[in-house]
Amino acid sequence: MDTLFLGKMIAPYLFVSGLGFLFSANFYERLLINSDKSDPLAVNLSGMVHFLIGLAIVLNHHLWGNILEILITLLGFGFIIKGLTTIVFPILTLKSTKISVKLLRISGIGFIVAGLFLGYMSYFA
Repeated sequence: MDTLFLGKMIAPYLFVSGLGFLFSANFYERLLINSDKSDPLAVNLSGMVHFLIGLAIVLNHHLWGNILEILITLLGFGFIIKGLTTIVFPILTLKSTKISVKLLRISGIGFIVAGLFLGYMSYFA
């Protein structure tokens, strides 16, 4: 997997997720408030998907040469950590998601900015 391909794949995900956090913050807040009632299978599948995506990125893209390579590699490690903690410590992970609508909106802005930056670096730079 090359850096530009991964950047072009991850940037829209970050951007769209950020829009979701901004425009549907109340929905995501309810989802997080009730996360301790989540179906164990869904929680495990979420952890598995994060872990496998991160592992696929890191195994194929362990590069540290420029800012885009570093960001993609760090995102890969972030996905691994998210998946690992969700699988190994599901209750702790679910309890740590109790956040407010305001923080969701701030996270949304962060996701949008990260998606735009990654997208710019992947598509135009």
